[in-house]
Amino acid sequence: MEIQLNDPNLMNDPFGAYGRAREHAPVVALAAPGLGRIWGVTRHAEARAMLADPRLALGEESYQHLDVPDHCRPYLRTMQHMTGAEHARLRRLVTPEFSARSAAAGRPRLQQIVDALLDDLARHADSAGTVDLITHFATPLPMDVICDLVGVPDDDRPQWREYGRAVAAGHGEAFTEAIPAIVDGARAATTRRRQDHGSDVISKLLRSHDDDRLTDAELVTFVWHLVLAGQTPTLLIANALPVLFDHPDQLAAFRAGEAPGAVEELLRWCGPQLLTIPRQAQEDLHLGGELIHKGDRVTAVLAAANRDPRAFTDPDRFDVRRAQNPHLSFAHGPHFCLGAPLARVQTEVALTALFERYPHLTLVGAPQRIPDPATWRLPALRVQLG
Repeated sequence: MEIQLNDPNLMNDPFGAYGRAREHAPVVALAAPGLGRIWGVTRHAEARAMLADPRLALGEESYQHLDVPDHCRPYLRTMQHMTGAEHARLRRLVTPEFSARSAAAGRPRLQQIVDALLDDLARHADSAGTVDLITHFATPLPMDVICDLVGVPDDDRPQWREYGRAVAAGHGEAFTEAIPAIVDGARAATTRRRQDHGSDVISKLLRSHDDDRLTDAELVTFVWHLVLAGQTPTLLIANALPVLFDHPDQLAAFRAGEAPGAVEELLRWCGPQLLTIPRQAQEDLHLGGELIHKGDRVTAVLAAANRDPRAFTDPDRFDVRRAQNPHLSFAHGPHFCLGAPLARVQTEVALTALFERYPHLTLVGAPQRIPDPATWRLPALRVQLG
């Protein structure tokens, strides 16, 4: 079976189209003009195994090639590009700052950031009380959090918000232009924190008692990695609102504090990534009955695997009280998302505070999605604050 990624039916209903492919076969071919063929793993067990298989590696060919100044290039090879001991070393050094415990400890400061954005939200509303929630809340939130983590000076933060907006878009001239500015800002932050330690992550990593510390170049690369990978809450918060309004009983449970697993269910149901970043086969191997040749690209089809009836009870029901939820939205294995605990807390705090501040919040019109076979996202989300 082969799926054409530029098929309008797929982009209009990716969960249905990818789900039908899942029931046809555990591995299918995905194709689009100019892209060639990618193998898509549609079922949960096979996708989970694929994401942890060392024979399928992330690398330079997994990512778009960026046209940036030469001085930026050494900083673009993040942990996501690495495998084996090289990846494990960097992961070991930075993981303590992104543990679930660290994310929970940072919750009060995160609440302050969210509250400040909600204070501004009403100021951006038009005379009818409507405002674009993505532009004025969901998009600046992750970058404000990253600026706080990295120690970006207050005066520089409005510009970093613009960088975040460009990175969240994922392509285009603004995206390319933001990269040198982020790299230069990260270099400045690293230099500043070597001279004047603060409470930010860079300062903590510089104060590490581990004999094997991050180099300045690795710290700068780490900041770029945070910015690039830290945009999930923007898309997830935007995706969550229409889903919750479409399921008023589930929204009521969330607002009543009766749904501790709500963020996990949102990640399963409307997580922004429909396909994972492709891995490349390092040798010939068999996967789901297909022969994958060395050099072939393979992706996990999250839109299908996260609704696989083999892994989830009643998978086509949105249930914020779901007890067992082994979704793959943060991947699996060595490249499980480093910032997952922080993204979870950001999303939960943001949605909780939004509904508390604006209990009569409603959507304005039907959300129109960006046609994209790999990412489930909205260009705008107009809301009435009430």
